[in-house]
Parts: sequence; C-alpha cells; structure tokens
Amino acid sequence: MGRQFFNIHTHGFARVAVGVPLCRVADPASNAAETIALAQQAAGKGAALIAFPELGLSAYTCDDLFHQGALLDASVDALASVVAASRSLPLAMIVGLPLRVDHLLFNCAAVVAGGKIHGVVPKSYLPNYGEFYEARQFNPAENAVTTEIKLLGQSVPFGARLLFELANLPLFRFHVEICEDLWVPIPPSSFAALAGATVLVNLSASNVLVGKAGYRHQLVSQQSARCLSAYLYSSAGNGESTTDMAWDGQALICENGELLAESARFAGASHLVFADIDLERLSRERMRMTTFGSSVRRHAAEVAAFRVVSFELDLQVDDPLPLVRKVERFPYVPADRGRRNERCEEVYNIQVQALAQRLSASGMSKVVIGVSGGLDSTHALLVCAKAMDRLRLPRTNIIGITMPGFATSDRTLLQARQLMQIVGCSASEIDIRPSCLQMLEDIGHPYSAGQEHYDVTFENVQAGERTSHLFRMANLHHGIVIGTGDLSELALGWCTYGVGDHMSHYSVNASVPKTLIAHLVRWVAETGQIGTSGSDVLLAVLGTDISPELVPRKSGQAGDGGDSGEANDAPDQKTESVIGPYELQDFNLYYTLRFGFAPSKVAFLSFCAWGDRDAGLWPEEAHVARNEYSLSDIKRNLRIFLYRFFKTSQFKRSCVPNSPKVGSGGSLSPRGDWRAPSDSEAVVWMDDLNNIPEQ
Repeated sequence: MGRQFFNIHTHGFARVAVGVPLCRVADPASNAAETIALAQQAAGKGAALIAFPELGLSAYTCDDLFHQGALLDASVDALASVVAASRSLPLAMIVGLPLRVDHLLFNCAAVVAGGKIHGVVPKSYLPNYGEFYEARQFNPAENAVTTEIKLLGQSVPFGARLLFELANLPLFRFHVEICEDLWVPIPPSSFAALAGATVLVNLSASNVLVGKAGYRHQLVSQQSARCLSAYLYSSAGNGESTTDMAWDGQALICENGELLAESARFAGASHLVFADIDLERLSRERMRMTTFGSSVRRHAAEVAAFRVVSFELDLQVDDPLPLVRKVERFPYVPADRGRRNERCEEVYNIQVQALAQRLSASGMSKVVIGVSGGLDSTHALLVCAKAMDRLRLPRTNIIGITMPGFATSDRTLLQARQLMQIVGCSASEIDIRPSCLQMLEDIGHPYSAGQEHYDVTFENVQAGERTSHLFRMANLHHGIVIGTGDLSELALGWCTYGVGDHMSHYSVNASVPKTLIAHLVRWVAETGQIGTSGSDVLLAVLGTDISPELVPRKSGQAGDGGDSGEANDAPDQKTESVIGPYELQDFNLYYTLRFGFAPSKVAFLSFCAWGDRDAGLWPEEAHVARNEYSLSDIKRNLRIFLYRFFKTSQFKRSCVPNSPKVGSGGSLSPRGDWRAPSDSEAVVWMDDLNNIPEQ
C-alpha cells in the first residue's frame, strides 16, 4: 500500500492522549517535569497529540500570585523546558500557562512540537461568578491587540482563531479552547469545526462539585456530536489548592457523541488516557451531512477569520501501530445486554408502528404472510401479531401460509406449524410441488423429465410459486402481503427477483440485518411480547441452520417425503456456505453502507474485531478478538460481499417494496439511504481489495 497495513495511520486513525499531571501550586519547574514525563509516555504509545490542563505549568489556583513577576517568568522558563523536550518527541503537546502580551495578562494554551512553539491561544471567556474570579487577573482573547508575539526567541501566532494542521496526517486539524469557552452558548470550537477542525481540544481546570462530572460528560459528548468532531477534555487534578475548591482530574475523549476514553477521577498520581480517533469517519460524516456545509456557508465571516498553522510530526507510518480502540463484532447489535434489549424494543416497536400505520392508512385489516419456520418469517410473523394487537384486531386476521417444497425439512415445517399455532393466526398449508412441477414441465426444464437438475431455475420456480400463492391469497382475502426478507439478503442479492421472495406489498424486515433479527426473536421470546407460550419454539428457530431449502438434501429422494417434502432434519444447502457468514457480511455491510469506507479499511477493522490475537501483532491492551477469522478468511468473504453488493444486486434493490427504516446503520431503499446505478462496475473496490495482505 506504500504504508503499513497494520498501522492505524494508513486507515485514517490517529492516537491522541489527555494527561493530568500531579500539580504543585506556583512551582512551574516541577509541573513541567511532570508534564514532560507524561508526554514521553504518550509518545511511547504512539500518540500524535497530548493535551494538559488549564494553566497546568503554573497551577490554576494561584489567584493573585499571577500578578507576581517571579511566577510569570518561571512559567515561561517551564515552557522552555517543554519546548526543549519536544525536540525528541514525535507528538504535539498543548500546555497551559499565564502569559504577558502587550502589558496584558492572558490565560493561554501553547501548542508545542518538534522543538518549536507553533501557536498560543488565549482564553476567550473568563468566568467571574460563583467561585471564579478570573477577570481579576486575566484579559479575554478579544482584548488582544496583536496576532504575533515574541516568545522564547520565536515569532509565534497568537489568537483564539488558530487552527493547527498536522501536514502528514491531512485530516488531523485541531483547535484549542480553554475551560469556560465550552460552557457558553456558542463555544469558539463550533466555528473552528466549521473552519475545518476535526479535533477540538479543551484545556480546563474545572473544580469538582456534586453532579458536575456527569454534566461535563454531556457537554463534551454533545459538542463532539454537534461539531462532528473528536473532543479532548482535560481538568486539573491532585495538587491544586483546596483552599476553597476540590479537584477530580477528570479527562475525557469523545468522538461524534461517543465516549472513547475517560480517566479515573480523584487519582493520587499523574495519569493518562488514550484513544484512537477515526478522522476519516468524521470527515465522511461532514461530507454526508449536507447541513454541515450549509452552516459553513452561513457563518462564512467567522470561518474566514481562522488562520491555519501547519507542521509535521515524525510519525512512524511504515511500522505496525495496532488499533487500541475497541471494534465491536456486531455493529448493529449492542454488546451490553441492557442496551441490546433497549435496541430490540425500539426496533420492534418501529416495525410494529409502521405496519399498523400502513394497515390503517390503506383501510386494510388483514395481512398474508408466508411462514417457512426460518428466522426472517418468524420475526415478521411476530411483528404482524403485535400490530394486530395494537390495532385491536383479532390475530386471526393474519393469514399465515406454510408452503412445503422439494427440500423443506421436517424441522422447519414443524416449526412453521407451531409458530402459527402459538401466534393464533389463521393457518393454512399448501404443497407447492404440484404447481412447481407443472411450471417446470411447461418451460421444458430437465427436472420434469426425471433428471436431477437443481439449477437456479429449479430454485426460483419454487420461490415464484410461493409468492404467487401469497398475492392471490391477499386478493382473495382483501389483505396485503407482508415481506419477510432482511437487509443482509438485500445487500447480497440473496432473494429471488420480481415474483419471488423479493416482492411484497409491505416489507417489515427490509432494513433489519440478519444478526439483529436473531436477537429480536430472542428478545421477543424472553419478554413475552406476543404471549407467555411459544418461547421454546422461538428458541428452536434460532438454532436452525439458515437455508433457502430449495435443493433436495439427498440425491434421488426429491419429492418423496410425503406432506413435508423430503424427510430430513437438516438441509445440505446452507446459505452461509455460499455467501459467507452473516456475522462477517453484516460487519462489511455496516462499514460500507454507513461510512463508505474502502475495502482495505473495512478489512482492517474486521481483523481488529475478528482476527487472530496470537499472530503477535497486537499489544495486550489492544481490543482484538481471539482466533475467529484469519485475515485471508476476512479478505475472501469481503470479496464475495463487494462483488455481490456493487456488481450483481443493485437492480433488485432499485424496486424494493415500501419498508420502514429502523436505524442509523442505513437502509437500501432507493427512497432512503441508497441510490445507485444498477449497472455499475466493482473495479475500484476490487482493486483496493488487493491492498489487503493475505496474512
């Protein structure tokens, strides 16, 4: 690739840190030593930037000591020590200190890297209420009359509207604000984000009060979400004066509303937190959210006022630098049980509400659904049952039909019968083999002449017959056909086009991936959403191999299995042996559809989630799974996904039935998240796939 595949910088990540050093009030030399020690630790871990607390070199609680020349001079000397130490460290440091500029005193943040000061940012908003008296000592940024200052023999940019860009990490542009700047209605970082800052940094002191830690969480999380950015927040810790206040040393790193890292509070010693931020993801979110660009245009004057300071870091991009950010294996399914139950309840209610509204608006009171005894139709049937309950209609208005064919197993047929019984719908059973044989004979298919010819025509005749029966039953009973196919099948084109399982009047599962449907069925079983009976049947469905059950299991036994089709319990035709494991393909779908990541990055993330820890590439703190899929497994299944998703399946998605979008992970409806040509090539994705090593 020209860059190391196993290095996070190759894939648009950057490691950042927040340090909370043990502090000594009015002892800048000691504070500088603690700061440098933490910076060295951060550099050793591969961080590109580290932020420290507000006025960290002097201590925040100096009060009127800030008017003492000795302290101010010592603070500049401490800064000189930090600058000198930075010559040998491949990261940017942001430190806080008091600075005299044009006979005024400012509360400042200095950006230091490579033995130079690249800029100094004064605090914009000075709190002078409650326990704070900053306006007694300091001036706000707007009082500054100069934009360049002389500091330690350098000419240094000065001002609140500075952006700092890491030239060899082009998506890494950061802005610095100080404590109270975040607490005002429109923080300076809001305009900085519009001006291109992807990383927002806050040097804070922030004394601790009951409930304040939670409020900081909200502030930092919401600002990172609103600005589509990463946000690093520091606060003063042990050693600050407790004359009238106390300090907890809370450090936070958030990305687009998500907490990535948090320090222990009330720690007795200096401490660090790290996080790997996804700069590419932030950039793509801004590109996708067109109202972000509208905001840039609306605030063009504020954006134009920012100056960009660019510098390089000596980053090691040719050596492995593993990701220490946790990558969830199932991006559609929360790992935490409590959050997972909340997600299931929310998705289920969205599906139920959408179907109930469709029935009410169309004046229909009946639905027709094909029940196979498999996962998707089981969940769709559960949604139908709850919708009838919500509309105060009898569940007998659900016309459930199971239609055994040439390869239907005893197990799924039994499960279909049991499901319809426990739901209480109107149940019927239609053997589709006679009509399929008639169709095969009409078109001259070899099977009708006694040959075991199990091609795609043989399969699709069965799917088409089932759909034809469903639509005619809907006509007969004045109802609508409920589609059961899911998001994963649409992504991979694993559905019969037109008059097949691709088509329905309303499709309740079309934006729900297979991995989530499994948890939805389990959640319904555990919570008794449709009644107290039937949990065993639902759990049995979860334990059933995923199969279209269209090709007979054993040679020579097709069609001789009585009412149930061929007498067997487990199909040879397993879906995942053809299209790959759904757990991997749903992972590929999420990062391809939701973020538009290149295949090489998707594979990198997949390896972090599913890869082999014993390969020796990952440190102990790296969040890597054990021995699930090798990199070659991941690459092979990603190839299947890319070819089917980009090359062969879009024509099916271009005319999918109406269906509710249930989550921000995306849908494939042409009326929703995904509009694409049906005849595009997959060349660029396949070319990038070649950048992935085999091992």
